[in-house]
Amino acid sequence: MARWQPNASERLALAALELFAERGYENTTVIDIAQRAGLTKSTFFRHFSDKREVLFGGDRMTGLLGEAVVAAPATATPLETVAHALDAVGREVFTPARREFSAQRRTVIAASPELREREALKGLALTASMTDALKRRGVPDLASCVAAELGALAFKIAYERWSDTANDDDFSEVMRRALGEVQAASASC
Repeated sequence: MARWQPNASERLALAALELFAERGYENTTVIDIAQRAGLTKSTFFRHFSDKREVLFGGDRMTGLLGEAVVAAPATATPLETVAHALDAVGREVFTPARREFSAQRRTVIAASPELREREALKGLALTASMTDALKRRGVPDLASCVAAELGALAFKIAYERWSDTANDDDFSEVMRRALGEVQAASASC
């Protein structure tokens, strides 16, 4: 097995996605994923804690969001800070090369209650990461919570739109439009 080849985590994620689409999440094992990727079970567990995590990237995005909130301009409002952070994540994670993977990932997640639950938990963790980072910037608790929740809603909408393979806009463009729509909707409430 070619354990020394680069991009083991990416190979595992692609293998898992293929297998989940072919067999279903419940009918795929870690050994199946590792074999499809040309790796060993122990290599799988060096990269992921379980087979669900192969589609969720661990804590990478929560870390990126927290760092980007801290790096936002000091003069930015809480919601502008969240937009800055989501832009940064978009540039790093949601590249054009990932669109097809993301579209297939959404389909696989929609077919599995366990994966839908994990996706919801991931969303809560992202919101908490933004909230905590905003508080560290000195934003009051309620404003931190509201800005993070609005940002999370915009992020969810943007991800669904961006991962549609018929869409070829950059994630940042889609996210900014979604955030504008969320702001407008909240103002009309």
